[in-house]
Amino acid sequence: MRCTDKNKNFSNRTALRSRTAVLLLALSLSISAGCGQEVTIENPYDVYESPRAYGLNTTINSSSDTSFFAENLCVADSQDKLSGDVTAALSEAAGLFNIQENTLEFGKNIHQRLYPASTTKILTAYTALKHGDLAATATVTEAELQLEEGSTVCGLSVGDTLSLEELLYGLMLCSGNDAANVIADLVSGSSEEFAKLMNQEALALGATNSHFVNPHGLHHEDHYTTVYDMYLIFQAALQEKQFVEVISSQSHTGIITNASGETASKEWINTNKYLNGEETVPEGVQVIGGKTGTTNAAGYCLVLYSQKGGTIPYISIVYKSDSRENLYLEMTELLEKISK
Repeated sequence: MRCTDKNKNFSNRTALRSRTAVLLLALSLSISAGCGQEVTIENPYDVYESPRAYGLNTTINSSSDTSFFAENLCVADSQDKLSGDVTAALSEAAGLFNIQENTLEFGKNIHQRLYPASTTKILTAYTALKHGDLAATATVTEAELQLEEGSTVCGLSVGDTLSLEELLYGLMLCSGNDAANVIADLVSGSSEEFAKLMNQEALALGATNSHFVNPHGLHHEDHYTTVYDMYLIFQAALQEKQFVEVISSQSHTGIITNASGETASKEWINTNKYLNGEETVPEGVQVIGGKTGTTNAAGYCLVLYSQKGGTIPYISIVYKSDSRENLYLEMTELLEKISK
């Protein structure tokens, strides 16, 4: 399963069109099916149509633009692409994408709707970077700290003042749900309005089989995505330099002004076990960064950006593993495919 590439000859359009009739960039805009269900594609986007035709690219200034919607994206249908060296039973869905060659190296249920847990925060960070100001500051309110018991937080307190840049580290490194709420209010005025913006950005990226209702990923039955949609979202986020700087940090010292006006600091450690040294990365592979996520409904989830030999980029995703051990076991098997 390959992707189109802007440097390739498009004389074979007819053949490629037939292979991409079920392009999962182009899932039905209907979101009636629930999580865990396969969805029939009713109105696929035409990969040879300009993004302008679908309102999917707000950066196009020329009405004569003829770029293709999927010209730099993986085109993958609903057929699994399994491998004997990856244990398929360890999770519900997984994918390995070579984003230099635009190929799907491994795919299992990549278009199945699943709960993303805190991998949601990839879209939260991407949306905040697009619509927010890194230097803008927010003061934490009591309402923003009202989270369900057991939520992961970065330790914010009422009256703390910090910048969006610092909030992004608290969001992505230690998966702060408190930081997610503060970011949403800072950028959009409320979590509800920010979720609308998240959905707008997801749709613009072609992630039409996803729907988000909050910025942190705590469980909601109408909050879901797919492995393939998350690949689309994560790849877009990787184009933001600040995003890569944040997710690749093993730790970060956050600078905060507390309610008394005093400068304080908080140490945030990356929850990614490859970055904190708890899991071994296969030889020849460098894990740059990513995002973990866990809830009872979502299981154990992980999205990674890696490189082979320091140059060839990959995205690997595992969703709904039944344990943290199996999550990292399957992810390591995917990374071992990169190293070969």
